[in-house]
Amino acid sequence: MSAVRRLVVEADGGSRGNPGPAGYGAVVIDGATGETLAEAAEYIGVATNNVAEYRGLIAGLTAAKALFPDAGTTGPDLRVHVRMDSKLVVEQMSGRWKIKHPDMKPLAARAAAILPPSSVTYEWIPRAQNKHADRLANEAMDAGRDGRQWEAAASTAELDAPARTPLPDRGPPGDAAAGAAKARAALAAARGGAEAGTLFEVGAEAPEAPGPTAPGSTAPEPTDVSAIAGAEAAAASASGSAATPAPQVGWAAAPDLGAPATFVLLRHGETALTPEKRFSGSGGTDPELSATGRDQAARAAAHFAALGTVQEIVSSPLRRCRETAAAVADRLGLEVRIDEGLRETDFGAWEGLTFGEVRERYGDDLTAWLADPDTAPTGGGESFTEVAARVAAARDRLTARYAGRTVLLVTHVTPIKTLVRLALEAPAQAMFRMELSAASISTVAYYGDGNASVRLLNDTSHLR
Repeated sequence: MSAVRRLVVEADGGSRGNPGPAGYGAVVIDGATGETLAEAAEYIGVATNNVAEYRGLIAGLTAAKALFPDAGTTGPDLRVHVRMDSKLVVEQMSGRWKIKHPDMKPLAARAAAILPPSSVTYEWIPRAQNKHADRLANEAMDAGRDGRQWEAAASTAELDAPARTPLPDRGPPGDAAAGAAKARAALAAARGGAEAGTLFEVGAEAPEAPGPTAPGSTAPEPTDVSAIAGAEAAAASASGSAATPAPQVGWAAAPDLGAPATFVLLRHGETALTPEKRFSGSGGTDPELSATGRDQAARAAAHFAALGTVQEIVSSPLRRCRETAAAVADRLGLEVRIDEGLRETDFGAWEGLTFGEVRERYGDDLTAWLADPDTAPTGGGESFTEVAARVAAARDRLTARYAGRTVLLVTHVTPIKTLVRLALEAPAQAMFRMELSAASISTVAYYGDGNASVRLLNDTSHLR
């Protein structure tokens, strides 16, 4: 029996704009010792995250094969365990998700042809565990930005990589031995030392699907829609099922149908009515931004200019949103398009009143409105059901128009809460369980199969 050489490939790719300036990084590691054997990185011009991630995988597998060109013939058998923080690439290369996007198919075929499929296994890891490859990809993008090529001799990526701790052996998903190995490792760690093992999980036919991130631990990188597969997905993987998954919710990640339409939801800056917590919808006075609101808009503009990710801007037709959007557009050099579907709720007779004043004057109507999304405010305003239908139509219109783009939507409390609620498939009552500050940022990504991923809610860090 020939000897077996076990390697770990960690790979990553990134795009500053998606699509935008892109690069990849890959590292080949000795599975038994954790020693870095090879690094690869390259700036690849304008591309999407997904393309860059596949290019990183191809580079890593190519480097692994180059280290042992005689593997399987006169040399040792080669076993490669790929670890990536891209759920998309891991699931597609493992055969659990079909590859539908035309840009991905040739890249996946190239990756699959480098080494015999039986000698390569794949595992998803959180981004925090993939820092070496991530750093290499960023070095490559930095080099491209400066008009030069990445040079291995100048790289400091390995210095930023986390310590590689040997892992205990485990069997296939669901194997009793896997649980026993985990238990032994936990007991050993509690006694102050882990049992011996290797970085490459000996005997693993396929990596276990990771469970949900525990409270206080490092969450996966949101850019990948890297929600973690649930128990049903793990069971399907263990049974060898390769059927294309239906759209999933909760911990499950959606099959990739190309880059998502990413909506960055910016609530407008303050008006004179905002700090007084008065109803201010589309049926009132259409107030302008206050001095505080203009400052908030300027801070938001500086924030988006620093990020460099916004490609389009769409605004509600109301003045406070148009003024907020204009501040960002002037800073980014973009045009503002108006969409009527993004306007605030018409609050009818409640416009300009505080919650307490409405309760005093229209108590029964307010109670009914809070209890039933079909109930409209006093005096012919819009119900939440009507607003949801309008906002959903705008969402569908904009996701179709801006597929694969990052779009800043400058809008109001109710439309933003509605988009988040619909993405989560939460009931209408969830609207009253969300806080949205003036000029706050929330983010939702929409995929081609109908899946949505809420990535951010009520972020105000740019205002501090």
